Amino acid sequence: MSLLATQAPATATSAQKPEVAKPAAPSQVPGISPLAGLPDVWVSNVPPVPEPVRQRLDQYLESRSAGVQDTSDDGKQVLISTRFGNTNQLHVVEMPMGARTQLTFTDEPINNARFLPGDARTLFFLQDKGGGEFFQVFRLDRRTGRSELLTDGKSRHEELEVSPDGRWLAYAGTGRNGKDTDVYVAPTSDPKQARRLTEKEGTWQPMEFSHDGSKLLVQQFRAADDSDLYVVDVKTGALRQVTPKEGKGSVDAAVFTHDGKGVYLVTDRYSDFAQLYQLDVEKSPPAGTPESLTKSVKWDVTDLALSPDGKQLVLLFNEDGFSTMSVLDARTRALSRVDSLPKGVARGLVFPNRRSDVVALSFGDASGPIDAWTVDLKARKPTRWTRSEVGGLDPSTFVTPTLVRYPSTDGVEVPAFLYLPKNTSAKVPVVMVFHGGPEGQSLPVFNSFAQYLVNELGMAMLLPNVRGSTGYGKAYRAMDDGVKREQSLADIGATLDYIASRKELDASRVGVYGGSYGGYMTLATVAFFPDRVRAAVDVVGISSLPSFLQNTQAYRRDLRRAEYGDERDPKVRAVQERISPLGSVDKIRAALYVQQGANDPRVPQSEAEQIVQAVRKRSPDVWYMLATDEGHGFQKKPNRDFAQMTALMFFEKHLGQGTTATKP
Repeated sequence: MSLLATQAPATATSAQKPEVAKPAAPSQVPGISPLAGLPDVWVSNVPPVPEPVRQRLDQYLESRSAGVQDTSDDGKQVLISTRFGNTNQLHVVEMPMGARTQLTFTDEPINNARFLPGDARTLFFLQDKGGGEFFQVFRLDRRTGRSELLTDGKSRHEELEVSPDGRWLAYAGTGRNGKDTDVYVAPTSDPKQARRLTEKEGTWQPMEFSHDGSKLLVQQFRAADDSDLYVVDVKTGALRQVTPKEGKGSVDAAVFTHDGKGVYLVTDRYSDFAQLYQLDVEKSPPAGTPESLTKSVKWDVTDLALSPDGKQLVLLFNEDGFSTMSVLDARTRALSRVDSLPKGVARGLVFPNRRSDVVALSFGDASGPIDAWTVDLKARKPTRWTRSEVGGLDPSTFVTPTLVRYPSTDGVEVPAFLYLPKNTSAKVPVVMVFHGGPEGQSLPVFNSFAQYLVNELGMAMLLPNVRGSTGYGKAYRAMDDGVKREQSLADIGATLDYIASRKELDASRVGVYGGSYGGYMTLATVAFFPDRVRAAVDVVGISSLPSFLQNTQAYRRDLRRAEYGDERDPKVRAVQERISPLGSVDKIRAALYVQQGANDPRVPQSEAEQIVQAVRKRSPDVWYMLATDEGHGFQKKPNRDFAQMTALMFFEKHLGQGTTATKP
């Protein structure tokens, strides 16, 4: 079906309609105006979506997912976040494949929640407004259906934790000065009586309570490869460092041992990959290298959970983008793999507080969305609890990506996932998709955008994990840090070379798409490889590294300087300016579509508008979309639908269709 096959009906003239005062434009881009039917979406040069196209795309965009948030003490209730209206809300499922009972009914999404141990009728959750990410802590009483605000309503809060004994609530917040992130703890009996457990410079976050609730693990986060772990006495606030004071490494996950005297820590401090170690919290940090408990697996540990009886740990590994599960015997330290899960991606391990035989998790693959599952650890048997819909489409028609690799400079080999149309008879257009982060990773999960692009438009999609990506060791992740980012741009050229090497792919019809840091890579592609790309869609992307660092929210500025380099250093700034797309707009030849959220605390609106206005000086037909009720991306379904529909229209206009595309 052609996305541009049907023209929208003509609009009424001013003689037919009375004059209505227009709201003030939330943008400096000339010609921007609110979209009919979506007053929070403002557009410039973006055409309307034809109704037949909307109807077909709606099926793909009606897909939903179900992420596990928590379980009740007995494991008979699974708390999930899923969408039936316009945003993700909290639901409870009380049996495998049972009904999803909705608990919250708000306009803003909820994606982080915990039950109160001992009372599944009470839960805590985080929620922001308009995508601004200034999350607040709420308590929901399921008996009345009422939610109560527990925090100040203006500071940013994150990392919600509840002690296993149900006495304590912990979270991180910026209430002290708006810049530093402290750890707060409050009695669940009176959660508004919160006190700061840490009061230090930088970013401090709670990770896990001890089994008896007397101690709390706290992370001091400086960068993805530079964190420290502390134990804090909940009553006194006494702080003790667990990780060595010398050197640096990640703190990817941590839980107390059952007796609270030790901690299981996932870190890359001692090896290239994040492995599991057991440390004694009552002794000084280890001076040497402790023994890895997962040295037999040469991949990152991504998640862990300790059973309530303390006898076994469940671990997830990231093996080339796919998740595997193993169980570690806490006494013998024997590691055994659970082979019964399908091949896919898992996250978010949760044990019920009173059961050690079953663990809950979120799981999905390329042929279906993330859903709620449990695994019986005795029988090693997985059970599916939800089956999220995919708009009535047949999942057997979906394309599964292939894992490929290709060489770049400096001996780098880039892993990527390639979606190809079925029964390709000629060269097809291809869209490169760059992930965000920069420390993110493209994974083989369900992607409705990719499935429409491949099945309906007959295009290919390539998702590279360029140097700097997570999942391939800390050396690979660090290869784009600071001024080394300039060398990492070579991976764009390597990706384009790989496309040219494949007989199925048309190197003369290439598009590029990305969000956040992926938006930076998208703009860098069209700025520094201008003759090799026809069209680009930049979503909340960075156009200038120095201005981004100066204007991102204060609470995250130093964290980003650790990744991109400090723009206040003249030598670093010179490199940042040289590799910023804004400084090379005169080279851009590709068609450009920029999408932005007005409340973005990470990549501010100014990053989008300065590139739009600069490119328009030489190429007026730049599309621009601004959502005034969104932040770093689009979480409200009508906004997200419009963004994806028009992005697909944009690619079809500039790349054409493949030979296998479905005809109207």
